[in-house]
Amino acid sequence: TIRLEQNYRSTQNILDAANAVIRHNAGRKGKTLWTENGGGEKVGVRTVLNEQDEAAFVTGDILSAVGRGARFRDAAVLYRMNAQSNALEYAMKRSGVPYKVVGGMKFFDRAEVKDMLAYLCVLNNPLDDLRLRRIINSPARGIGGTTMDKVAALAEQQGASLYEICRNADLFPELKTPAKKLLQFADLIDGLRKAGGSLALPEFYDAVCEQTGYTQALKDKNDMESRGRLENVQELKSNILGFLDRQPEDATLSGFLNEIALYTDLDSLEGSDDCVTLMTIHAAKGLEFPLVYVVGMEEGVFPGSSAQYEEDELEEERRLCYVAMTRAKERLTLTHARQRMLYGKTASNRVSRFLEEAPEENLNWEGRDLRPGGTFGSSCAGGFYGGGDGSEGVRRPVYARPARPSYQEARRTAVSQTAAPSIALSKGDRIEHGVFGKGTVLSVQPMGGDALVQVDFEGAGQKKLMLKAAAKHLKKLDS
Repeated sequence: TIRLEQNYRSTQNILDAANAVIRHNAGRKGKTLWTENGGGEKVGVRTVLNEQDEAAFVTGDILSAVGRGARFRDAAVLYRMNAQSNALEYAMKRSGVPYKVVGGMKFFDRAEVKDMLAYLCVLNNPLDDLRLRRIINSPARGIGGTTMDKVAALAEQQGASLYEICRNADLFPELKTPAKKLLQFADLIDGLRKAGGSLALPEFYDAVCEQTGYTQALKDKNDMESRGRLENVQELKSNILGFLDRQPEDATLSGFLNEIALYTDLDSLEGSDDCVTLMTIHAAKGLEFPLVYVVGMEEGVFPGSSAQYEEDELEEERRLCYVAMTRAKERLTLTHARQRMLYGKTASNRVSRFLEEAPEENLNWEGRDLRPGGTFGSSCAGGFYGGGDGSEGVRRPVYARPARPSYQEARRTAVSQTAAPSIALSKGDRIEHGVFGKGTVLSVQPMGGDALVQVDFEGAGQKKLMLKAAAKHLKKLDS
């Protein structure tokens, strides 16, 4: 047996940490990687408050690296579940960081997310013909393209909207056959619009998902693709809850839709080769990057909740962790959130066992006041991500409940670490960005407690940035 143990990619600190983690797999044949690349930086471990702080940290750290001479394409962000890209994409959009999603679609480009946003747009404005046509037969209601062509022709003749024709379908002989289905759809829209007057936005979204039959149709299919689409529909609720947290003074459906319209309009440099790579760990096999961030190092996320009590699944998760860590050539950063919102639900998370399995001498912990202390003990991750059912005879991992600061203390720490300095900008101001260089402000558009700034950079061209996210990288220049 000849073991190929020399590694030509990573530094020794990265390899030592990865070797220590994979060594916990009982079924693995022994192999210890080594390199001639030198020790390199220690593996960074960052504990943050939640997924938004995590995304802000990763985005800011990448911008700082680019400011020191790195390129955007040098960085990759790896995650266990596709839904984790949502917060990351949001932060990168706001900061003007170009990115691409490999092995999957960007969150707001996914068909099911577009469908649910189309429902919300029609409920906010029933005269939105484009989006009404998208959702009138999704899920299937027996209203096909031929029927909608007739409705569109009548709308043009009458100078009316598609909704108004559907609302009065029984008055048109051309629609005699599909009239009942069209009226039922109009009643659905009317009923939800009425309910929207008394429901908070998150509960209203739940009602839309249920009463339109959209989520039930996905559940009925019960295949892997439909389950993934259902998770994305549920993850859209995370955006609603995040919006309410950021903009409590504008907690309306129209306010949320305006923010989404702004978000999808922000620069991402589509087609640029120089962009950050976002991908699942599965998609990262065989690839390498100078800078790698592995996010979501928490029990129930990575490893997943289903792997906590099955040794084979746990060993597969550990192999994935090993793969993720060894994608890094020069610098590896692992992040862990105290709590995380996924699929519209928030859970308090314990640090991943994989972090505890890495040697302390190879790690550089940041945010230690947020870091869980001690070793694992008798209870596992609970909350949304699952936990035991109390049944006997099930093999359970042995963990200890770590001591933690209060939520308020953690929040104050996170805010102090991530708060951006305030900066007032006006049209015509000359500024300098730490990454994009010098530029001229073309416009400043207030957005709730933030502002959308459009800047013409001398080297990077025109970009749209959210002021709060970009402020710590900006400075005003004398005219």
